[in-house]
Amino acid sequence: MTVLTPDLADRIAAADRALSEGRLAEARGILEDAARHDPQTPAFWQRLATVRQMSGMAIKAIEAIDRALALAPLDFMNLLMRARMLDQAGHPEAGEAYGRALAQPRPDPLPPMLVQAIARAETCWAEHQQGLERRLAQAVEASGADLTPAERRRIARLGTNITHRTRAYHSEATHFAYPGLREAEFHDPEGFPWLGELESLAPAIRAEMDAVANAPDATLVPYVKYNDSEPLAQWRNLNHNRDWTAIHLIERGETVAANAAHCPETMGFLARMDQPHIAGCAANAMFSLLAPHTHIPPHVGVANFRLLCHLPLIVPDRCWFRVGAETRDFAEGQAWVFDDTIEHEAKNETDRLRVILIFDLWHPDLSPAERVAIQAAVSAAAFPVGAL
Repeated sequence: MTVLTPDLADRIAAADRALSEGRLAEARGILEDAARHDPQTPAFWQRLATVRQMSGMAIKAIEAIDRALALAPLDFMNLLMRARMLDQAGHPEAGEAYGRALAQPRPDPLPPMLVQAIARAETCWAEHQQGLERRLAQAVEASGADLTPAERRRIARLGTNITHRTRAYHSEATHFAYPGLREAEFHDPEGFPWLGELESLAPAIRAEMDAVANAPDATLVPYVKYNDSEPLAQWRNLNHNRDWTAIHLIERGETVAANAAHCPETMGFLARMDQPHIAGCAANAMFSLLAPHTHIPPHVGVANFRLLCHLPLIVPDRCWFRVGAETRDFAEGQAWVFDDTIEHEAKNETDRLRVILIFDLWHPDLSPAERVAIQAAVSAAAFPVGAL
């Protein structure tokens, strides 16, 4: 915080007295005289901007608040004040200015006088984002670019990134980060032609899940099973918690015979999949059971050299899944492939159980030689990590 000099403090106090007594011109004169000495104090320039605004000097008021922001560029109050000035002047940059203000931390607790101003800021910022996205979409259409569906999804994401409704998310593997692999939250289904076959098998896989879940010899375990001493804060609430459980078919490369015996169709399909086989690590395949009203918090997986596939089997309404900036609702029988080293989370907001099939796959960018090398390196690292 900048400390006011005694002289500047006296001038500001005099201006405040004049202002409180309704002598606006005198208050402005005191501050304008002080401004000739170019004080390096954001609070001074903010006060001068306020008095100029009250005097109907809109352009000069913006100049003063810009001086304040030059000294403290991320000050929420001054950014909000500048945006309001632009808004009141009908300036087209007001929406963007509100966005810059809203991106900064707000006072806590929030003063009651700011509630209405922030509501106005959020409305104008949302309208600005929507209008800009429309203009971007119209410009793309006018360009005549012959885009594939996947390319259209990417150009649409460019638009929401430009307007800051979304942002770029990146792979943050906790253990094994292989360089140079393509990053995608949800991978394009066109790259996995077997997804159609998997979805056609959904009724049979669902029946096998029912069979193994009700079998007396089936093994149902907590999905998250780390030693309490391990520093994995993202799993603190769900570690060894039976609100999120798994019936493993393949766990860290080993078939769980008691469970797999009830699932011949599922195991037959998995046998045709391009799964990594790394001792103590992969492949993995399981039925994941999420209890009612359970939230899987934002987290990232262990290795970006593999992707995960979800096949929803029992999905009541209001079960959603977010990867990066994209949130999707689960739909029974509709599968997707995603990168679990990009931040993701899920929630079952219903009173019913949610069940999906999960299995891992090699990242398609890897060459056969790279797969062999990864198998050797990860096995040598000897980290006992699972499918999280």
